Amino acid sequence: MTGAVPSDWIERLPKVELHCHLIGAVRATTFAELARREGLDLPDEPERIFADINSLPPDPALYRDTVVPVPQGRSADEPDVSYSLFQASRWVIETLRDADDLTRIVYEAFEDAHRTSNVRHLELFFDDVPGHLASLGYAGSVEAYAEGIRMAERDFGMTGRMIKGIDRSKSGEEALARVREVVDNPHEYVAGIGLDNLETAGPPERFADAYRLAGEAGLGRTAHSSEHAPSAQNTVTCLDVLGCDRIDHGYYVLEDPEVVARVRDEGVTFTVGSTTSRRSWRPWRRASIRAMLDAGLGVVPCSDDPGMFPTTLANEYTILNERIGATHAQMSAMALRAVDASWLPEAERTALRAEVAAEIAALDAEFGLV
Repeated sequence: MTGAVPSDWIERLPKVELHCHLIGAVRATTFAELARREGLDLPDEPERIFADINSLPPDPALYRDTVVPVPQGRSADEPDVSYSLFQASRWVIETLRDADDLTRIVYEAFEDAHRTSNVRHLELFFDDVPGHLASLGYAGSVEAYAEGIRMAERDFGMTGRMIKGIDRSKSGEEALARVREVVDNPHEYVAGIGLDNLETAGPPERFADAYRLAGEAGLGRTAHSSEHAPSAQNTVTCLDVLGCDRIDHGYYVLEDPEVVARVRDEGVTFTVGSTTSRRSWRPWRRASIRAMLDAGLGVVPCSDDPGMFPTTLANEYTILNERIGATHAQMSAMALRAVDASWLPEAERTALRAEVAAEIAALDAEFGLV
């Protein structure tokens, strides 16, 4: 089926979310409550800050000759005063007091994914323990996150895993220490690692040793790549040097036709987001995803930082259909590909895939899409 797909079909489509940052998923109302509790000195009301998140793009000179043209000016929906995603994230982190707060924000992320988007499995990025929560340590913070997942599994019938974020602005030695911490403290809910932060802050090859250790320990590996640096080379490095199982973003693979052919032939999965805190870049993101689809690449939608953009995974599917032109068949395939690319144990992944496939078939029959 081509053209618009019924909104109810999209909302009820069983979904898997592979790329969502915990801090970016915090509700505006929760941020406001915690900020007031902690007496955090902010330049505006917490809800207003979230509404005005708008990360300004880097030097436009870097992006003048890209395959998909990158907008050089401001967009019409940019606020008069902008707050960057990273600044807002730092403020959220400052409001977190104890393990109960960590459990709460994980549970709420799962609850929102379930209620807004019918997400059945969610993989959440988490970063280093904030300094003021150092007494929890790595193991204590992970257990607090895990309790939020257990509660969500009980209440919503979901499954979930955590992804340890590796800050690419830090050194390779620091990254190796972070991964060793993960390996030395194995937890059933920590399934892998993911390179994050601005791509221009650290080349992927810097983290080869950390990723090698993760691979030896059987952890999943992903990385934000070809998102900010207008080159396909970082994605090649992430696949060949870091051994990544999937790639987060990846839009600039379009800069190299040979890389496009390779990742298509190898069936690489890209988690792509139509919505970004760089509001002026949203048209470019969507045009790039359209080009990736046209090239036959294995894209699956993600919400990335849903509390701060704001968006939902269902909204990302809707944008794919209504603004990018993804078909019913393509969206069905994306839902199944997301299951296949998840880091659930094989038996659970196989069972989930069968469940999702059966529900898609039932939805198609109900809506006459067969």
